[in-house]
Amino acid sequence: MIRKAVAGDARALADLAAATFPLACPPGSSPEDIRLHLNRTLSEERFAEYLADNKIAILVLDGDGRLDGYTLLVDRESTDPDVLRALGGHRSVELSKCYVHPDRHGRGAAAALMRASLDWAAEQGAASVWLGVNGQNAKAIRFYEKSGFTRIGTKSFTLGDSVESDFILEHPLPAQS
Repeated sequence: MIRKAVAGDARALADLAAATFPLACPPGSSPEDIRLHLNRTLSEERFAEYLADNKIAILVLDGDGRLDGYTLLVDRESTDPDVLRALGGHRSVELSKCYVHPDRHGRGAAAALMRASLDWAAEQGAASVWLGVNGQNAKAIRFYEKSGFTRIGTKSFTLGDSVESDFILEHPLPAQS
C-alpha cells in the first residue's frame, strides 16, 4: 500500500534511509561522508521536520506496518542556479528522494512509488518533476529513464564533506484541466 507518511513514521523513515542511501552512493564514497549525510539530512529529526513542512510530501510503501520504500517530493522552487537554468523557469516539483529496501527490488515497488509520486506532483499543478542523480549510479539512471525522465543538465551534490557530480533529470507532466 502506498500512502502519505505521517509524523509517527519519522523513526522508520530514518531507519529505511540508513539501509538504502548507501546503495545509491558512488563507488569510493567514504563511510564518514555517508554517515555525515545520514546525520545531516536523513535522521529521525530531519524526517520529523520534512513531515511538518507543508511544501514537502513523503509517500511510503507500507508493507503491513513495515516501510519498504519512500519518495520525498519538494513543491518549492529550487535555489540551485544549475537546476533553475536547466528547468528554464517553469514550475517543477523536486523528487528529492526515491528509495526502496533491497528486499523489494525487482518487484515493481519502485515503479509503483514513482507513479504515485508523479501523480502527486501533477495534482499540485507542476509542469514537471526533476531530480538529481549521481552520474555514476547507472542502475538508478536506467530506472529513471525507463520511468520517462531525460537528462537536462548537471549540478553539484554535497555528500558529507565531498562534492559529487549529479545529472539533472526531468519528467514532463500532463497539463491539468
